[in-house]
Amino acid sequence: MRWRKNSAKQPERPYLARMIDIEGVKAAVAAVAGKRATVRLEGTRAGIIIDATGLDPQARDALEATVRMAATQPGITEVRIAVTAERSTRRLIAVASGKGGVGKSTLAANLAIAMSRAGRRVGLVDADIYGPSQPRLMNVEGTRPTAKDKILDPVPTPYGVPLLSMGQLVEPGKAIAWRGPMAAGALGQLVEADWGVTDTLVLDLPPGTGDVQLTMVQKYRPAGAVIVSTPQDLALIDARRAIDLFEKAGIPIIGLVENMAGYICPHCGEASDPFGHGGAEAAARELGIPFLGRVPLTISIRTASDAGTPPASDPSDTVFMPIAAQVVAWLGKL
Repeated sequence: MRWRKNSAKQPERPYLARMIDIEGVKAAVAAVAGKRATVRLEGTRAGIIIDATGLDPQARDALEATVRMAATQPGITEVRIAVTAERSTRRLIAVASGKGGVGKSTLAANLAIAMSRAGRRVGLVDADIYGPSQPRLMNVEGTRPTAKDKILDPVPTPYGVPLLSMGQLVEPGKAIAWRGPMAAGALGQLVEADWGVTDTLVLDLPPGTGDVQLTMVQKYRPAGAVIVSTPQDLALIDARRAIDLFEKAGIPIIGLVENMAGYICPHCGEASDPFGHGGAEAAARELGIPFLGRVPLTISIRTASDAGTPPASDPSDTVFMPIAAQVVAWLGKL
């Protein structure tokens, strides 16, 4: 904890101490900082401790400046301020699948937004290094993150969920032809960025169970994993491999989501199941893990995702919010 002095220090004069309204100083500071500030007076010097837990750097600096101004009362020759904060616990949630093409990234984006709407302070890491699609899903294509002291600053999105993606660091449309160790190192920079007051990071992992997945799981130890699969047997075979990877690493499985589950014809209203139905729920029951829900195969989800307006951002969403509520409840038990 470092004390910061005001720049206009005045020579101490004993008679000034008699002029100070101690209760007035405390009241002035309390008026702008509430219970976040504790005031002590030593002669004509004011020592103030500010609790900045949960504040981002801009809000923290603004509060310090306001408190300093409030404490500068007649008779005060010096204001010393120490800013402290409790170390926050940031939980990582891995969204994974055993194979590509099952809608994992769409689920990750909507899960992050829905969890944010449910009250979590959520960030999103697009760790799907070989197919980064989150910039489009989150409507921030063409933006690039800045860095300070080699630490990346996440890019704000219209949905209150900051994002970092390899898609923001490479030329659009260019392949990322990196071997496992190089890719894992790059992804580490995304996870170790300046996430501020974020309490939850959703990791959109690459499909499969290779070097990148192993490094992310072993080094960053997600609190839990959400597995995404379509209902057909081939996808479920690969989903089981992903589950096995996390279980061997000691990472709890939060649950399984069945994506592309059922199709309703927009013209005649007839229901069909091009990828089957209920396969993921049956697999979850067999494996003894929670089944979090189904995401239907609808053109509205596809068009909204392509347009950068994830359905979970709509207050009327009834597909992703129930899934997010279960994940939030699971986190609340940790």
